[in-house]
Amino acid sequence: MKQSFLALFAAFAATAAVTAPATAADISGAGATFPYPIYAKWADTYKKETNVGLNYQSIGSGGGIKQIQANTVTFGATDKPLSGEDLEKSGLIQFPTVMGGIVPVVNVEGIKPGDLVFDGPTLAKIYLGEITAWNDPAIQKLNPGLKLPSDAIAAVFRSDGSGTTFVWTNYLSKVSPDFKSKIGSNTSVQFPVGLGAKGNEGVANNVMQTKGSIGYVEYAYAKQNKLAYTKMINKDGKTVAPVISSFQAAAAGADWSSAPGMGVILTEQAGAESWPITNPTFILIHKKPTDVAAVKEALKFFNWAYANGGKEAEALDYVPLPDSVVALVKKSWEGVVGEDNKPVFSN
Repeated sequence: MKQSFLALFAAFAATAAVTAPATAADISGAGATFPYPIYAKWADTYKKETNVGLNYQSIGSGGGIKQIQANTVTFGATDKPLSGEDLEKSGLIQFPTVMGGIVPVVNVEGIKPGDLVFDGPTLAKIYLGEITAWNDPAIQKLNPGLKLPSDAIAAVFRSDGSGTTFVWTNYLSKVSPDFKSKIGSNTSVQFPVGLGAKGNEGVANNVMQTKGSIGYVEYAYAKQNKLAYTKMINKDGKTVAPVISSFQAAAAGADWSSAPGMGVILTEQAGAESWPITNPTFILIHKKPTDVAAVKEALKFFNWAYANGGKEAEALDYVPLPDSVVALVKKSWEGVVGEDNKPVFSN
C-alpha cells in the first residue's frame, strides 16, 4: 500500500532535519512525533515570513529529552511532562504548545472512519492479549450494528520511547486496574502482544499495511493517512468522536498552574463531550542556555506561533492554548536568562 503524503513528508523531513546544514539563525529541536505535523506547518510559514528555519527531528519524546539534557539541540519536545524534580535537576523550563487527541486506528475489512466504537476496558484487554479476535463478544457488544470478522487482532504499539505511549498507557491504566498492575504507564512499556513501530508515522504505516491491525496515533496522522479511527465511550458514558470540539471539552477544566512546568495530564476527563485520550505537548529549554542567541530565536518562534498559528493548528485538529495559558507560558520564559541573569526573551 502506498504511504500517504504526510507519512512520506514526515519521513523525509525527519531525515533532512538531521542531515541538512543549518544556517546561523536556524533553530534546532528534537523529540515528540505527536506535534510534528503542526511544527512542520508552522516552520514552513515562519520560514517564509522571517527567513529563519526550524530543523526539527521527529524522533520521539524520549529522544527529545535526552538531546536537550545533552545540550545538542536548542529545545526538546515531549508529550510526557517532566516532574518538577527532573526539571530542576536538568536546569530546564517546560511549557505546553498545543493540545490534541490520541485515537485508536484500525485496519478491518469494511470498517470506515468512525464506524467502530470502543471503550477503555476493551482496548486494555486487547493490549493485554486477552481479546484476540475482531468478533469477540466484548467488541461486538459495543458495535451491535456491525458484522465483524473472525480475523485475529494485530496490536501495533510504539517501539521507541514515546510520549504518545505514555498518554495511551496513562489512559488505559486509569480505566483498567489489570492494565495498571500488569503493564503500567510510561514512555516505553512491555506489551505482551503486538508489533512495534517507530514514531506516529511508523504506527500509522504499520496499521495501513497490516490487515486486522489496531494502533494508536495522534489524530492528525489518522486524518491525513485516511485511517479508520474509532469513536470512544468517555468517562460520562457518552460516545464521542475525535474532533477539535471534543479535545477542547477535555481541556476546558485543566488547572495549568497545579503542576510544575504546567505538566497537566488530560486523560479520562469528565464531561459529556470530552475525548478521553487528550493531551498537551511540551517544550523543554535550558534556564541558562549556552547558546543564548539560539534560544532567543526559539522563543521568538513559539511567541509567533501562539500569536499567529492558531488557525493552522485547528486545521490539523490540534487545540490552541487559551490566552490565559499563553500568558503563564510567557511568564515562565522570564526564568530563561543569559550570563547577565537578564531574561533572554522579552515581548
